[in-house]
Amino acid sequence: METSKAIATRRSTRQFARRPVSKEILERIAEAGRLAPTARNEQPWEFVIVTLPGTLEKLANLTDYGKFIAAASACIAVFCRDTKYYLEDGCAATENMLLTATDLGLQSCWVAGDKKSYVGVVAQLLDVPPQHNLVSLIALGYGDGPVKVTPKRELAKILHWEKFQAERAV
Repeated sequence: METSKAIATRRSTRQFARRPVSKEILERIAEAGRLAPTARNEQPWEFVIVTLPGTLEKLANLTDYGKFIAAASACIAVFCRDTKYYLEDGCAATENMLLTATDLGLQSCWVAGDKKSYVGVVAQLLDVPPQHNLVSLIALGYGDGPVKVTPKRELAKILHWEKFQAERAV
């Protein structure tokens, strides 16, 4: 799949079929995260791939808006060492993994991590050392049903040349 097609077709999915995702596919997704751009080449990320149903359910129950993680085939927890740009680096890795999942025929959903009340409990559950910050949880699997396509704002309404033009902003 072309990159632009993966970007255009990727949507957050919260309904997953009970079908395992191979270790090879999960490793390819993690590899895409590893190759993300990173400030000062810090590469602060650590990825914990969870596939055990019991642990997926525990993760789901810890989150505010990620109860569907329990039905996913896998979840990748993106942690970063506490560097100056850990959040930017972790988000770049997360986006690379979301797009690669789409390219490989999977559905995904980004669940918030950073600044959430459950970050410490998730780290504890996954045995992650305390000097790491949870950036995101990525629910992964094969979709179960149609993907909800939400409209996006038109480029003409969000694009500004040289200076911000308030009349375009919504």
